[in-house]
Amino acid sequence: MKITRVITDWVSLPFETPLRSAIHYIPAIDCVLVRVESDEGSFGEGLLWTFGPSRLPVLDAMVMSLAERIVGRDPHEISGIARDLWGEINFLGHKGVTIFALGALDMALWDLVGKAHGEAVASRLGRARDRVRAYHSGGLWITRSLDELVAEAKQFKAEGFTAMKMRFGKPRWQEDAERAAAVREAVGPEITLMADANQAFTVNHAIRLGRAIERYDLAWFEEPVQAHDLEGSARVAAALDTPIASGETEYARYGFRDMLERKAADVLMPDLQRVGGISEFVRVAHMAAAFDVPVSPHVYTEQSLQLCGALANIEITEYMPWFQPLYNEALQIEAGEILIPDRPGLGFTFNPDAVAKYRLAR
Repeated sequence: MKITRVITDWVSLPFETPLRSAIHYIPAIDCVLVRVESDEGSFGEGLLWTFGPSRLPVLDAMVMSLAERIVGRDPHEISGIARDLWGEINFLGHKGVTIFALGALDMALWDLVGKAHGEAVASRLGRARDRVRAYHSGGLWITRSLDELVAEAKQFKAEGFTAMKMRFGKPRWQEDAERAAAVREAVGPEITLMADANQAFTVNHAIRLGRAIERYDLAWFEEPVQAHDLEGSARVAAALDTPIASGETEYARYGFRDMLERKAADVLMPDLQRVGGISEFVRVAHMAAAFDVPVSPHVYTEQSLQLCGALANIEITEYMPWFQPLYNEALQIEAGEILIPDRPGLGFTFNPDAVAKYRLAR
């Protein structure tokens, strides 16, 4: 089997009402869809996403600059291809769009090989489970009023979710503490509650807020400070009983090694495009396991499910409904758990009609 070509498409998934986090304004999710084809008719798909269509040409160009290095290769050589592409990006560096592109191609290769053999990626990696607990991450934004926040939290609970994540980022830490208190009262003690500050705070602000919310039994306090401030994150982690989660903005195994060695987080949150795809995610998860640190995938709900099926130190995953309109297949959720599909490859395929509906001109 040989790789014959790599093709890309651009889509934009708009929100009815733009979303806001502490540092982001999000009117839409803009994506580069990547397809790797073989001479036997099988293909694999990957996805990159960003905020703002003006960034898509940069991502696309990086993907295609690496794509020319894999055409003609046997897609089964995933480890060798990853090694060679790692060397290929050395001049530009191993953070940023270079890793995005490597990650998209790696995703597509795992998908291709799984489909070619009629086997799910989780089975090829070594299956650990067939379902995984999920936390609802598609709401509880800082733009919600207190009443809206409470109503949405109750709605998620009524839908069967046993875990959910709210956002912090108000100017005064007392406001975020009040919102945490309201959500905890609304959902009760049995629901697992997380909070994400989206890197909004100083170390001192994060510690004051973190101490105020410890009574509300949060499963984790996510990205309390700037992602590059590993020392600051470690200071927050040392000061609080609530676990600190971080890593969605970190790149590849060396970035996560630094996080582990500095004790910057109690839970690692690799993002498939920033970590460098399936292959690098597995390396990071195994490294974290050596430190007895759990991992939880960031945003990529569909593609990450196969990793959840194979990696024992994933305890919970993020349910983010942003990309569902693109796929032929729907997520199956039962009693707050997502069933891990046993379909070939990554288990999800782009719907051509949906791609046409959301396609951006190039």
